[in-house]
Amino acid sequence: MEVIINRRIRRRRRLVRLFFRFCLLALVLMAAGAVALLSYTKMQGPPPLNVSQTTVYYGADNTPIGERHHGQHRYWVDLSEISPEVIDATIAVEDRRFYQHFGFDPHRIGGAVLANIRSGSKAQGASTITQQYARNLYLSHDKTWKRKWNELLYSLRLEMNYEKDDILEGYLNTVYYGHGAYGIEAAARHYYGKSANQLTLAEASMLAGIPKGPSYYSPLFHYERAKTRQGVVLQSMVENGNLTQVEADEAHLEPLTFTHEQLERTAVIGPYFQDVVEELLIEEAGLDPALFEAGGLNIYTTLDPAMQKEAENWVEKEMPDSELQTALVAMDPRTGDVKALVGGKNYADSPYNRATQAKRAPGSAFKPFLYYAALENGFTPASTLLSEETTFTYDDGRATYSPNNFQSVYADDFITLLQAIAFSDNIYAVKTHLLLGTDKIIEVAERLGITSPLREIPSLALGTLPVDVVEMVQAYSAFANGGNKVEPRFIRKVVDAKGNVLFEAEPELTQVLDPKLAFILTDLMTGMFDPYLNAHTSVTGGSVAHLVNRPVAGKSGSTSTDSWMIGYAPQLVTGVWVGYDQGQTLEHATEGQIAKKIWANFTEHALEKQLKIPFQQPEGVVAVEMNPQNGLLATADCPTHRVTYFVEGTEPTKPCPPPAPDGEEVEAIDEATHEKENIINRFFKWFQHN
Repeated sequence: MEVIINRRIRRRRRLVRLFFRFCLLALVLMAAGAVALLSYTKMQGPPPLNVSQTTVYYGADNTPIGERHHGQHRYWVDLSEISPEVIDATIAVEDRRFYQHFGFDPHRIGGAVLANIRSGSKAQGASTITQQYARNLYLSHDKTWKRKWNELLYSLRLEMNYEKDDILEGYLNTVYYGHGAYGIEAAARHYYGKSANQLTLAEASMLAGIPKGPSYYSPLFHYERAKTRQGVVLQSMVENGNLTQVEADEAHLEPLTFTHEQLERTAVIGPYFQDVVEELLIEEAGLDPALFEAGGLNIYTTLDPAMQKEAENWVEKEMPDSELQTALVAMDPRTGDVKALVGGKNYADSPYNRATQAKRAPGSAFKPFLYYAALENGFTPASTLLSEETTFTYDDGRATYSPNNFQSVYADDFITLLQAIAFSDNIYAVKTHLLLGTDKIIEVAERLGITSPLREIPSLALGTLPVDVVEMVQAYSAFANGGNKVEPRFIRKVVDAKGNVLFEAEPELTQVLDPKLAFILTDLMTGMFDPYLNAHTSVTGGSVAHLVNRPVAGKSGSTSTDSWMIGYAPQLVTGVWVGYDQGQTLEHATEGQIAKKIWANFTEHALEKQLKIPFQQPEGVVAVEMNPQNGLLATADCPTHRVTYFVEGTEPTKPCPPPAPDGEEVEAIDEATHEKENIINRFFKWFQHN
């Protein structure tokens, strides 16, 4: 028994000795491997400090419309010429152990792995400043093991052949800070109009947060988001021992003044449009923001260079030399392709994009959503309501609303839906809104792509809640294309330097409207340019109707501070907004007409070489010769008429009445026998008093 026990003990000792020998051998091999790897990287010599490639933007015709050259806006400065606040902020938020590791940080990698395991995602990164610098100089941003291995080798080569300060200097001079600014000196000049050695703690901490997402954290585009990121940077500096909490809090509260100094740049077509493209690629397509830093991309967009030039040309011609601003968006309703976009009078003066970022009240340009809802709920172009000065009571009698027509002009008579749209009658609109139910206009607007918040209030019929130009143009596209909701498309595809397609988008159309009603509403919206209607009472588009020589429909809108015009031909929908950034009151006799002029001139010249296509009448729609004043069939006794369209079976059948035997004119609409108006009167007895 004792012999057996001794054998077991000896066996265990041998196993222990073998284990230690194995561990020792493994350590020796690892050390040898590390020495070999370091020797190899040392023998490879210092890698060349190459600059990044150029990213090229292409228009719809595949011609270049702009470049983002990664060496064009970079001003190399020595580390000693960079504010210490920038250096501390960058190290604190990007790589706190920068001066301790040798290219990659095992401690940080371990922490990132644990954090990702806990969160169940890959959100936590572990790249050091050296790795980021190596990636930006030599590699793509593919998330592959091969790229990671090459990144490690390049990082080691940098560490073995350059001093830490040289690596940090190179990183700060090549990292992308947004708006075409590569490197800290270009960023300091662009955002603050000063050199990198003059940056304060507050300015430096704001800039240090931008490289994580140059468009996403741009203080010019998303100030609150950028301020939150600045707070993260300052807190990192506190944790790294660079600041006290008091100093960090004071810096975060310090107000910042941005100068928007423009860097020398290659001439671009549609700079506002290209800003939108970059933001969409990062936020919606999910491309790594660092791809723009590395460059070498070919971005194929939907922008039509000729249309863009026309848009910029007419903005320049029609806009006065004042603080008045504008925005324009033109979209192909058949595909959703954005063909032209202007976000302001001058990108160099203000890169703020009023076409996508500003939300303003559209006024009567919102009425088509109401009138489509009306057509869905029994109205026809011949439906009549009494237009006169009216005060509406709502909210169980606790509130009143007294809308006014433009210049307080009222028909003081019954008018048809056709007239209500052409003359933009507000009383007719609010009556319709309350009759249908205040939810109907919201349902239609949201169905068409309006995403801005809307509320069930009487004044919504008159467009009193803010929206942006892109969503309004998107919504109108369904009226132009037979009832299909389209998704705005700015980017066709993105291809990297090796020819790999990184992103591609096809047109997205969804049928959301009845094609018959969409066509009828379009016909009603041609009324704002109708020469016959204009001969009797001024229609809202009468002042610019002579500028457009093709079938068009549309609706203008105005408030005291905003002027809109949204109109379309079958192949192009264009929306124009004019107003002041701070919401000053418009002089409607002059400033209030500019949006219409820009729209009309742009539409005519942008489509000059294209066919004059009529709006296509769908099956189930019939045309009748209707008297616009009363909605009845025109006769020899009542010859004035306009060809107007109806869903088959809803067209008027009653002719205009003949004159009385004594020659007196007979009222075509008798309130006592007008069934629809009597029903409406019974409904409105709770909502109005005259």
